[in-house]
Amino acid sequence: MFRVAGVGVGTLGLVECRLLDEMDGVSIVAGVDPDDDARERFADEFDVPVYETVEELLDGEFLDAVTIASPHTEHFDQALAALEAGVHVHLEKPMVTDLAGARVLIDRADAESLTLAVGYQRHFDPRYVELRRIVDSGRIGDPHMVVCHLEQEWIQWTENEWRSDPSLSGGGQLYDSGSHLLDALLWVTRSKPVTVSAAVDHRGYDVDVNSALAAVLDRDGARLTASIAVSGEGSSIPEPGESLRIIGTDGMVTFDGETIEVTEGNVTYRATPDEPDFETLTRKKLRNFVDAARDEADLAIPATDGLYVTALTEAAYESSTTGRRVNVDGDA
Repeated sequence: MFRVAGVGVGTLGLVECRLLDEMDGVSIVAGVDPDDDARERFADEFDVPVYETVEELLDGEFLDAVTIASPHTEHFDQALAALEAGVHVHLEKPMVTDLAGARVLIDRADAESLTLAVGYQRHFDPRYVELRRIVDSGRIGDPHMVVCHLEQEWIQWTENEWRSDPSLSGGGQLYDSGSHLLDALLWVTRSKPVTVSAAVDHRGYDVDVNSALAAVLDRDGARLTASIAVSGEGSSIPEPGESLRIIGTDGMVTFDGETIEVTEGNVTYRATPDEPDFETLTRKKLRNFVDAARDEADLAIPATDGLYVTALTEAAYESSTTGRRVNVDGDA
């Protein structure tokens, strides 16, 4: 039996634990949360021990893995403690809020031969899988320009939650939902961030709400220019509205949130893939994590993907503060 504990068992953490517990050969054996109500709900549902801290968990339980869905700035300490105890780790996004911390976790996981995954579920979304396949196929030639955006009514429902406290979130919409957009951009184009110039607007809140990034990406030695817009005061709720347009030397592929269009010459092909529900995507990414930890599958969301997003985000924040273009230190 593959024994898993949930760390951070609020709304998302509870969903992940339910899905894991339903899997053959997997059992939720414990939970962790500093909140009394969250611990009580978890204990009522799973009837297993629940602790206030990761240290208490690791002292009291034999585990194969943890899934961490706690506030962002707590990810590093909790993941490092688990890895040091010989436990596989699934981290919700963003991986961490400090680039040096991302490198420490990757090095530790590698040294211990442990699986370290980051919860970017778009790697399992058939729409983004198809976008990546189209780019890989060469149908649009060599990609050289990307334009993407994400918006949702984010600040309205996070204003009084930990996500609006920078000491817990590490940042605002760019680090939260915007993190998915940055990951999708890099993953679909198989690229790494090189430089970025950014304008960030808090709109009177303690965390960033709107961000506009002009980035240079590297795709196996080829240069891509990227325009990235993220808004936390849009109109889409609860799911974000988003788009991705990739321009190549021989054509273009566009995703508007519903329809994928491929333009080759004067001809445009359209497809509208089914949108998978959140639980389906979450189940797929957790199943892949478990299988990878058991050496039964390749890991679809390696920690290096999380490192690239952290590197780009931190560089964007630096750029917005200094008013200068910043080199992205994204080496894994």
